[in-house]
Amino acid sequence: MSTDLLSGPWALVVMSLLVFGDAFFVIVPGEIAVTALGALSSASGTPPLWAVIVCAGIAAAAGDAACYAIGRTVGTERWRWMRTPRVRQSLDWARRRLDGGTAVILFTARFVPFARLAINLVAGASRIHPVRYLCLVSLAALGWALYQASVGAIVAALLPGGPVVAVVVSIAIALGFGAVIDLISRRVRR
Repeated sequence: MSTDLLSGPWALVVMSLLVFGDAFFVIVPGEIAVTALGALSSASGTPPLWAVIVCAGIAAAAGDAACYAIGRTVGTERWRWMRTPRVRQSLDWARRRLDGGTAVILFTARFVPFARLAINLVAGASRIHPVRYLCLVSLAALGWALYQASVGAIVAALLPGGPVVAVVVSIAIALGFGAVIDLISRRVRR
């Protein structure tokens, strides 16, 4: 695996597109891209860590805002997939959480892929004030980007072996954190 592609001028663009796409399709590896570039930044100095964080934060906020816009425009019942029992259950869960505390749930949902999608769609459908929503989701996205990039940067700083080792281990740790968060969120929902 060559790090030239990851440290080249397109690395931040590709990462940003993955993060944006992750807002809609949870199988897109947005978190992994941010963690990998954070590790590469720490190990090699390029791209700059601040650029990874800023680009990831902007892309995450834009993706979440796009989901909000879909929820605001389309609602949560227009398409057949939105009316399936599993999706209805997720949307109902999101609606109850938003009623209980918008800021807390937007910040928390940023770290849980399926919850993030449901929360942002419901936030739009619920007509949460756009300025308030955008402020909260931007802060949540920046915090998420800082966290994801920092995981990679810290692992790269602690592990010998250069950028390739740092990227691989950082991705494994990020996947482990994701699995733990998914497990906890499933247990909390039950």
